[in-house]
Amino acid sequence: MLYGAIEAGGTKFVCAIGDKSLNIKERVSFPTTVPEETMQQVIDFFTPYKDELSAIGIGSFGPIDIHKDSTTYGYITTTPKLAWQNFDFVGTLKKSFDVPVEWTTDVNAAAYGEYSFGKGKGLSSVIYYTVGTGIGGGAIQEDRFVEGFSHPEMGHMLITPHPEDEFKGNCPFHGSCLEGMAAGPAIEARTGKKGQDIPADDPLWEKEAYYIAQCAYNTTLLFSPDVIIFGGGVMKQRHMVEKVHQAFEKMLNNYVQTPNIKDYIVTPALEDDAGIFGCLALARQVNLNSKR
Repeated sequence: MLYGAIEAGGTKFVCAIGDKSLNIKERVSFPTTVPEETMQQVIDFFTPYKDELSAIGIGSFGPIDIHKDSTTYGYITTTPKLAWQNFDFVGTLKKSFDVPVEWTTDVNAAAYGEYSFGKGKGLSSVIYYTVGTGIGGGAIQEDRFVEGFSHPEMGHMLITPHPEDEFKGNCPFHGSCLEGMAAGPAIEARTGKKGQDIPADDPLWEKEAYYIAQCAYNTTLLFSPDVIIFGGGVMKQRHMVEKVHQAFEKMLNNYVQTPNIKDYIVTPALEDDAGIFGCLALARQVNLNSKR
């Protein structure tokens, strides 16, 4: 019994095969190009395991159609990656592999990885954000993703600009939303540098922490989760967590009592592996559900 995992990112795909205990047996990554080329690489990777493959978990860049009664369920829909617009991801995969498939967003998959193996293990309510090229969020409550007519787009919540920040934001839809003010491209647009090239004592990071703290503040009052996990390239700046803690506590002003701040607003235990382990865990879960 083997499980397949596909972390389909806008820049690269990561595919893995895991055993029944979700130990990774083989793993590969390749650039995201066009569907015909990239999906053939996916199929080629899994084909040697076809007879043993029990289920596949997919976490994909989006937006995606998550409703199983929809005629476009399993599609990537209105993505800015033009070649992938309205692409039938799940249908294409099922032509080669007749196994149960779990289909969700890449950030939901990362959330599920931390919920299953990382900082969310043993907790009932987990929120995960990735802060990198874009900002996305996933929420889990009692082993279920929080979703409605679609998956959440928490990275586009509106926030208040820092008093000393004159940057107007670069989100093409909302300008100064969270992603428009705090994602990697917003940092580069302000400074002309990538985040990893900016010193820890640069005043930029106080502004960045102010925005991430607003995200945590809004999340706290909306969901009262057990933990808020911030992953992604921007949060690899280790000094950021303490800055976010300080800004968050000032904003919240003791209005509600959260868990201990060092256990409440955290970075992922699995780091860059949260997504691929989340996909494996989702594959195992959909396989179990298919047998009930």
